[in-house]
Amino acid sequence: MIFGPFDPTGSDGLPADAVTCASLGCHALSALTALTVQDTAAVEDVQAVSPEMLDDQARCVLEDMPVQAIKVGGLYSAEGASAVAQVAADYSDVPLVLHLGQRAPTPQDVAEQEEADDLLAATLELVLPQADVVVVEHGRLAQWHAEGAMDIGEATSPAHAMLSAGAKWVLVLGSPLRPGHFANVLLGPNGTTSNFPWQTPPERSGDTAGMLAAAVAAFLAHGLGVPQAVEKALAHADAAVAASFLPGMGRRVVNRMPRR
Repeated sequence: MIFGPFDPTGSDGLPADAVTCASLGCHALSALTALTVQDTAAVEDVQAVSPEMLDDQARCVLEDMPVQAIKVGGLYSAEGASAVAQVAADYSDVPLVLHLGQRAPTPQDVAEQEEADDLLAATLELVLPQADVVVVEHGRLAQWHAEGAMDIGEATSPAHAMLSAGAKWVLVLGSPLRPGHFANVLLGPNGTTSNFPWQTPPERSGDTAGMLAAAVAAFLAHGLGVPQAVEKALAHADAAVAASFLPGMGRRVVNRMPRR
């Protein structure tokens, strides 16, 4: 089950996640969180779906078909985050993968910035504690921490704060280990830490964290444990990025059905 926006370029969101899931042997159900106006270069506008419609979409299909995993992608209002959290709570036995830090238009005024802050706060407070896996780029965590949008309390890092808040596992992409060296770091219960190779993305590369989160959800749906699901998802993502192409004037688009 995928919660996310409809990206008309097919490079992200529901259309792209459906292809990722199909390539990994899963059938993706979906609940639309927003319609976007965008090209491969930038997101120009976002029209969020009402929380009532979001709730109705999800429950309609969930009452019809069983699901083995849930991926939560782009959310665009605090009320929408609350609706997703309520659905997730009713299906707490289903593994949930939360992707944080999706592309969105830059806030243009104080009101839009407050809405963005409220959305992040609602997502961290309501959805994150129910997540089996959180997928987030290191740069996003550093930005939120520096801006004061994320309070880490006594935790040693923003990722550890997420574990303290209830997330079972946190996958941080592009985490610096030492100057010039980066890794994808998986943090888990009881201090578990695993490092995976981080590949420098090609020039003009688009966001790949959403694809990675969808792949993790697909492997969890097949019954794999989190460490193995993450390892396989990272390998799939690396192959997809290596086979990426440049269809327009903006960012590269990953090939979600790479040859193996």
